[in-house]
Amino acid sequence: MIPLHLAISEQLRDRILAGQYQLGDQLPSEHQLMAEFKVSRITARRAISNLTQQGLITVQRGKGAFVATQQKVAYLLSSPLLLEADMARQGVEITVRTLFFEPVTVPDEVRKVLKCSIAHLQKKVLSFNGIPGCVDITYILPEFGEVYEKDLREQLTFTTLEQQGIQVKKIDAVIECTQADYETSEQLEVPLGHPLIVYQHTAYTEKNCAIVYGESISRGDRFCYSVRIDRI
Repeated sequence: MIPLHLAISEQLRDRILAGQYQLGDQLPSEHQLMAEFKVSRITARRAISNLTQQGLITVQRGKGAFVATQQKVAYLLSSPLLLEADMARQGVEITVRTLFFEPVTVPDEVRKVLKCSIAHLQKKVLSFNGIPGCVDITYILPEFGEVYEKDLREQLTFTTLEQQGIQVKKIDAVIECTQADYETSEQLEVPLGHPLIVYQHTAYTEKNCAIVYGESISRGDRFCYSVRIDRI
């Protein structure tokens, strides 16, 4: 027999998908769910939590649960340096909020790639149409971090480098999955354990010199990667 909290969340999910609850609409409160389904407060709360974990709703403290936007942002891996243009094509505006930008002693794995012991570490949150969607953690060669700090704080990393005439010729990348810990759940406004996509990348110049090493941690319900393969 299906647990009550799952049965309730499935009914609410069906209502959202059917359009009974539109984008931005407020869902019934815990007390209203308790009365409608004749269940305890714990069961009603678990039903809401199920929908939150699916990315169907967002919970605003002190206000209630609201239907979330279902638009997914697609990042074209075939053109990783054209993220802003790709987002504009999808009608998505990117905003950058820098959380940390300082020179640091790098971990061993970073030192082996960037060939330096000190690099500028930047942590920033990228929002898509005002919704936090990605935490970007990047190590940048110190000579670039120091000179271009102002632009790096306000723009995307590759955008800044290209504007300064520093051409990225190659990117090595690995994509894997993880779940939100306490820090990323706060930064991306998702519950603990929420599915996340990790895009680990290293960018090189034409002389095969690594200049950027980092990872982008994105919400699985708001972000996806696409690729175009042309057969030669």
